[in-house]
Amino acid sequence: MIRVILKSTLVALFAIFAYSSVAASIAPTLGGMVDGNAWLILAIVLPCSAYTFLQKEKLAKALGELETTHAELATTHRKLAEKARRDDMTGMLNRESFFAVLDGTRQHASRGALLIIDADHFKSINDSYGHLTGDKALLEIAAAIRRGVRAGDILGRIGGEEFAALLSGATDEEALQVAERIRKEVEQIRFRPDERTVPLTVSIGGIDCEAGATVSDLMRVADRRLYEAKRRGRNRAVLEPFQAAA
Repeated sequence: MIRVILKSTLVALFAIFAYSSVAASIAPTLGGMVDGNAWLILAIVLPCSAYTFLQKEKLAKALGELETTHAELATTHRKLAEKARRDDMTGMLNRESFFAVLDGTRQHASRGALLIIDADHFKSINDSYGHLTGDKALLEIAAAIRRGVRAGDILGRIGGEEFAALLSGATDEEALQVAERIRKEVEQIRFRPDERTVPLTVSIGGIDCEAGATVSDLMRVADRRLYEAKRRGRNRAVLEPFQAAA
């Protein structure tokens, strides 16, 4: 407010000075004289300029608040959009988002691998201990999967106890190493819902992402490899090239 008063006063004084200067130069030529009524300008200019400056500051403040609100809304929108892409429990991509990413990479990447990871005998944990305990086991498995993948690999929860990993740019050998790392990480979990330790293991089916293979092609073959891992006794990874498996 003090700043508004100072600005208004300066404007009023300048107006008086300008008026007086002009009047002093014109009045004598017209046969008149300058009187003291020029100071009446102060009573007019001061409140008008004060009102103008006050409104200007209010407008600037409102614009600043609007920009802040807009930025906050944009941040909130990004957070909500990201949250909508994530599985509530594990924080991994949900099924739809993972497949959308997988589909997008098929258009740009010529190399990589897809792993389908399924918890072994998980129904027995839910049946014996309840779904809350089962959720705790899933969180342990999800954490183990994260420890097993490389930086930059994309993870998704695509079913109740089924996960997927997209290993961008991975060779067949790298994909097998990641799958084995995941399997061992899960196997080493000591899950104790009560006084007993309940073993946790996963079966993994994998496929290299050949150029031209569709998402449905990759999923179909990776699922076959997953069921092959289950058939061979579970707690193992089966990965084969796409062309050999198709």
